[in-house]
Amino acid sequence: MSKLTKNQKAAKAKYEPSKAYTLSEACGLLKDITFTKFDASVEISVNLGVDPRKANQMIRGVVTLPHGTGKVVRVLALCTPDKEAEAKAAGADYVGLDEYVEKIKGGWTDVDVIVCTPSVMAKVGALGKILGPRGLMPNPKTGTVTMEIGNAVKDVKGGKIDFKVDKTGIVHTAIGKVSFTPEQIYDNAAEVLNAIAKLKPQALKGTYMKGAAICTTMSPGVKIDLKAFLNGAE
Repeated sequence: MSKLTKNQKAAKAKYEPSKAYTLSEACGLLKDITFTKFDASVEISVNLGVDPRKANQMIRGVVTLPHGTGKVVRVLALCTPDKEAEAKAAGADYVGLDEYVEKIKGGWTDVDVIVCTPSVMAKVGALGKILGPRGLMPNPKTGTVTMEIGNAVKDVKGGKIDFKVDKTGIVHTAIGKVSFTPEQIYDNAAEVLNAIAKLKPQALKGTYMKGAAICTTMSPGVKIDLKAFLNGAE
C-alpha cells in the first residue's frame, strides 16, 4: 500500500472521508483540502440509479451556472455569412464555415464549444466521427444548434454547460474553480443538483439520486448529504 504524501495527510486530517456533509459544509472544505499551486477546477459527481442503456433513462440536461465555470471558453460559430456579424458581436472566438469544416477534417479541434445554425448541419454532421468523441458535436437539445446564434454564444460564454450521464450511471461535470468563494461554489453546485433532480424519469423505480461528491482537480472527494439537500438544507 502506498504511503500518503504530506498534503494527503493534511487533507485527511481536516475531514472525515466516510462522512456525508451538507452541501454548504462540503463547499467550505474544498479550500482546506486542496494544495495545488494552480487554480484547480471544482467538480461534482452524482451517482444515479438509472440504466443509461434505456432511452427513457438517459439523463441529459443544460444548466447556466450563476457564477460561470471560471474557465475561458473558446467558442467556434459555424454559420452562413449573414450570421457571422451576430456571432462575432456576441464574443465567438472563431466564426466561419467552410474553412473551419476543412480545418476540423484535418484534425483541428482547438475549441471548447461549437455552435451552429440549422442550415449548416448537413456540413457539420459529416464531422460527427471527429467531433462526437470529443463532446464537441452541436446538438439542438443543448441549445448549440439554433438560429439565435448570438444568444447561444453569449450563453456558453456566460457559464452555460451541458451534462450527461455516462455508461456507469454517473453525471460528472466541472462547476467552477477553487478560487471561487464557498458561496459561489455552493450556488453552482446547487444549480446542477436541482437540474438533475428535475430530470428524474417517470418510469424509474427505486432511488434516483444515490450519492454525490464534490472535489477539486487533485483533492479527495467530499461526500454530500443528498437527502438533506433535497429536503431543503443548505
